Amino acid sequence: MSRPSTPAAYFDAMYGSAEDPWSLTERWYERRKYDLTVAALPLPRYRRAFEPGCSVGELTRRLADRCDTVLACDRVESAVETARRRTAALPNVSVHHMLLPEEWPEGSFDLIVLSELLYYLDELTLGTVLERTVSSLEPEGTLVTVHWNHPVEEHLTTGAGIARRVADRPGLVLLADHREEDFVLQVHRRTTANGGRPAGVAAREGLV
Repeated sequence: MSRPSTPAAYFDAMYGSAEDPWSLTERWYERRKYDLTVAALPLPRYRRAFEPGCSVGELTRRLADRCDTVLACDRVESAVETARRRTAALPNVSVHHMLLPEEWPEGSFDLIVLSELLYYLDELTLGTVLERTVSSLEPEGTLVTVHWNHPVEEHLTTGAGIARRVADRPGLVLLADHREEDFVLQVHRRTTANGGRPAGVAAREGLV
């Protein structure tokens, strides 16, 4: 029998003890990881991005520099309030309280970023989130996943485990696979409207 998703009470307790319980705004590890995440994006600019599980908005702020609009959300109201405050000067960012996958934004996205989120989900919920993610991606849209790769009691899997699950989803093509001792960062593209492989970065600029 598979374990259930990490309960909401865990996140409520974490944010109840500190505004930024994982020190996302302070640690060099986190800042470097976020910079690598944004650097791995294959396109210089995106039209509409979706970042669920945005926490206090540290990655959100970086995505705003590369996107016309960013829709971020979190299930914890206090995290949403902090992210809103930290992105208040960025008119292209909106932050919402949202419970996934029961709630899901309308429309399509050319960029979806799933950062430090999927390992909290049980098998059924993870499958639903990935299905809705792929369905919401426009043809040739970009999906970024980045997750801690050490065992944690509250995590149902690791970054490597998430990578295996994403690899099983049809309609995605792996573009980049960056693995370190601490985390796994992958970039996928959705297939073209005809089901083909999207052009790589060099091919888009006529280098190959």
